[in-house]
Amino acid sequence: MENLQEWFSSDFGSTLIRFFVCLVVNWFIVQFLYFKKSHRRDFYFTFMIISVAIYFLVYLMMGMDRGKATMGVGLGLFGIFGIMRYRTDTMPVREMTYLFVVVCLSVVHAMSSTTGVDDGGVMTGTPLVELLVIDLITIAVIVIFEQMLKVECTKLIQYDRIELVKPEKRDELIADLEQRLGLKITDVQVGGIDFLRDMAVLKITYQDDRKGKGNNDINHQVKIKKSQYADL
Repeated sequence: MENLQEWFSSDFGSTLIRFFVCLVVNWFIVQFLYFKKSHRRDFYFTFMIISVAIYFLVYLMMGMDRGKATMGVGLGLFGIFGIMRYRTDTMPVREMTYLFVVVCLSVVHAMSSTTGVDDGGVMTGTPLVELLVIDLITIAVIVIFEQMLKVECTKLIQYDRIELVKPEKRDELIADLEQRLGLKITDVQVGGIDFLRDMAVLKITYQDDRKGKGNNDINHQVKIKKSQYADL
């Protein structure tokens, strides 16, 4: 029992405790705030794995000389975001925001185990209570704005009435789409137009009152031929 208490009070034991706190907080944000509306399983996986990787990456970097560690953490995170930006498909703004929140919380929890200096000049960690307060504030802000703002989703559709894609017939186009789709459409963008088949590719933005149930993975996995919506 004493050995167990000593292990939890050690530096690595404290690090693992903070890691599990960070993991639970990030899981709560992803599961109950993000996934509840988006239902994107691919990003669910991405957020959770990145939170784990970033935590231990920052923790190991902070174990080096403090000046070099700070620079290393900055360069490392810059490289990670650079790879994600240029080597993957374009990430929607909402997903990018949640990714940034998850990464920031992982960095804060990882760096808290080595931040601060006591009277003897020894590095000490941030109290766990302060981290919990930061976590609660972050969750509260996300909850407030998720409740305040209506969810907007997008779809790519092939449209057969190309005579309505003219700018002067925009109102008629939106009315026809709302009548046929049963959605409250807020914006329509016209992409490629095929006069041979009397078809146009539209990107519609609509309000989802079903808390994201209509914004499932099929909207992002099944894509129309790229040349048809390259301008969207």
